[in-house]
Amino acid sequence: SDGSIRLHQMTSEYPLMQWNGSTKGQPIIALQWALTRPAVFFALDASSNIYIWDLLENDLLPVAKQTMPSERVVTMTLLGEPEKANGLLGIVLAKESGQIDIQYVKKKWALP
Repeated sequence: SDGSIRLHQMTSEYPLMQWNGSTKGQPIIALQWALTRPAVFFALDASSNIYIWDLLENDLLPVAKQTMPSERVVTMTLLGEPEKANGLLGIVLAKESGQIDIQYVKKKWALP
């Protein structure tokens, strides 16, 4: 609810990493690992900002932030085929109006 993200290992109650205030205090409403690249995850905050984290590039801050200005995004999920090395990775965004928007991610965050 405060924008903090914690990375846990299944065998420990304590996080391996913790990022406080990563969304400047905005609640995170969706978070998902990339299906095609294990070190990348995406977070959506309550202000319709999408944060891209690539832990191999930078483990302190997101590597990119995209604001969805048209209308509020209420949730997101990722699509892709992890068994294929084509690097196609998409973000499916559900908007408040009920519209669905699909955007493809740059290859540098999608390739295995």
